[in-house]
Amino acid sequence: MTMTTANKVLSRLGLAMRAGKLASGEEIVMKAIRSGEAKLVLLAGDASENTGKKIADKCASYGIPLRIGFTRQELGAAVGKPERVIFAVTDKGFADMLTDGWGHHSEVENIEQR
Repeated sequence: MTMTTANKVLSRLGLAMRAGKLASGEEIVMKAIRSGEAKLVLLAGDASENTGKKIADKCASYGIPLRIGFTRQELGAAVGKPERVIFAVTDKGFADMLTDGWGHHSEVENIEQR
């Protein structure tokens, strides 16, 4: 991913946060997945293996797309908060916008698509 593409994705994440279309924190995200409110789940590439597995399993069972990438510091900085590991995007438009940019990531070790 070029630096501008990465910046665009992180900028869109900040925009979604300001629009009130992001939920963060494991419990809140799990609740959004279970309620069907989550349209997309974003997970930091440096999240713990346990968290990654739990979220991946939950997303798979509810049919919610999951994207993994960026660091917890990058995700936190994008939304103006300290480190953030997980987000649920609760708006279809923002989910599509973030998925589009996220999909162009070329550093395979830093992102998975599930």
